Amino acid sequence: MADEPDNIVLVMLRRIDDRLGRMDERLERIEFDVHEIKIRMTSVEEGLNSLNRRVDRMEDRVLRIEKRLELVSPAGFAE
Repeated sequence: MADEPDNIVLVMLRRIDDRLGRMDERLERIEFDVHEIKIRMTSVEEGLNSLNRRVDRMEDRVLRIEKRLELVSPAGFAE
């Protein structure tokens, strides 16, 4: 009978160890996924910044064209 409590404790400790092992694996997958998301978000941000720069340049060009065609006042306000 003295062996039974030790065996029960060992069985429970093994179950706990197995659960912790599975949790570690899940956590590693989550860490990998978060890292991938960070990389993709950085890429998306860079793409948006590039598009914003292009839109800004186009806006400047359109304003210049409008001024040349005298569609707007020199201050840039619509008449």
